[in-house]
Amino acid sequence: MKLLFVHERIGALGGAEVNVLAAAGELRRRGHTLAFAHGPGTESREWSETFAERFPLESHRRTAGAGLTRVLAQFEPDLVFLHKFSDPGVLDALAGSGVPVVRMVHDHDLYCMRGYKYGYLSRQICRRALSPYCIFPCGACVARAGGNASFPVRWVSYRAKRREIEVNKQFDRLVVATDYMRGELLRNGFGADRVEIHPPVPRAGMAAATPSFSERNLIVYAGQIIRGKGVDVLLESLARVTVPFECVILGDGSHRAACEQLSRRLGLTDRVHFAGFVPQAQVVDYYRDASLAVMSSVWPEPFGATGLEAMRCGLPVVAFDAGGIREWLLDGVNGHLVPWMDRDLFAARVEALLRDKAQAARLGAQGRQIAEERFNFSRYIDGLENLFARVAARPQVVTEWRQAVEAAR
Repeated sequence: MKLLFVHERIGALGGAEVNVLAAAGELRRRGHTLAFAHGPGTESREWSETFAERFPLESHRRTAGAGLTRVLAQFEPDLVFLHKFSDPGVLDALAGSGVPVVRMVHDHDLYCMRGYKYGYLSRQICRRALSPYCIFPCGACVARAGGNASFPVRWVSYRAKRREIEVNKQFDRLVVATDYMRGELLRNGFGADRVEIHPPVPRAGMAAATPSFSERNLIVYAGQIIRGKGVDVLLESLARVTVPFECVILGDGSHRAACEQLSRRLGLTDRVHFAGFVPQAQVVDYYRDASLAVMSSVWPEPFGATGLEAMRCGLPVVAFDAGGIREWLLDGVNGHLVPWMDRDLFAARVEALLRDKAQAARLGAQGRQIAEERFNFSRYIDGLENLFARVAARPQVVTEWRQAVEAAR
């Protein structure tokens, strides 16, 4: 099958990019012909080896859409696998092409003007569909500019977001990681028959770690240090733990300085260490000497892949019940699922596992088994192949675009 991957950038290695590369690499190994249409970024050996044909798209709406139309005519894919891309020109070109399109929804960007589904000030999880409420009182129309922008905030158009949703409803399937994410799409009017759950399981790498559960009582947090990840709430929880412990924070982000300051204020400096970003292989080394992993997200996680990686290494996980986490973290089975923002219970669950290492090892072993049985990379790719075959087999829509391509031959 000829598959055209479409994504907003190339070269970066966030969660979406890791998924694109892993899935594409395995699909190519299984004999599919791949190409990649992408937004800005810097190519690397990894990307060029995975995609022999790469088509950069311009950032301007009109030129990006026209550029993608040319790519479709040149590559003639059997199916487009769309990842993150909000450019209206690109979306219009795909919707009008008649080519089957499967969209992978990685996060909340498609239906949330903020992109993270919780209140910036209140930190309350949002359970509303996109509506005028997002403008007032939510104020989601004003967002951080980010990057090197000359002005600190930017305007987010409610009308444009509404239009983006409507265009995405025209695609053949939308793929999500959890039933929670599926519910968010249904809440926003997507058809139930068009949304499928295929958790984007990463390819197992150095995941054969066996935790020591030593008297070091090491707790590992791995992830971004941004406000939604709740590292500040984690620190406030750890300050309530009465047994000796050591916690390492692996990651970086805009909230790190504030969290380091909070750690000093709480008297945790000698027990909590901020190690910054470390490669995945080194994360596994920390897991080998750990007793448990923690996830403190207070925004609704679409999936929570870092917790799955800890499970794969045989560690029990303690996390807040936010978003899709409850679909892989089963309370008392492979760790503990704590009610949202309950710092006292979070601390109690951590302390119980540090005091009872046999229990921690048992939950960790059960977690590893769940990860191997339910979240298997090969099974994930099998599911995608099956989905692609079903979608590509539908009767092709003869559009003006297709007629023009046929006439040009």
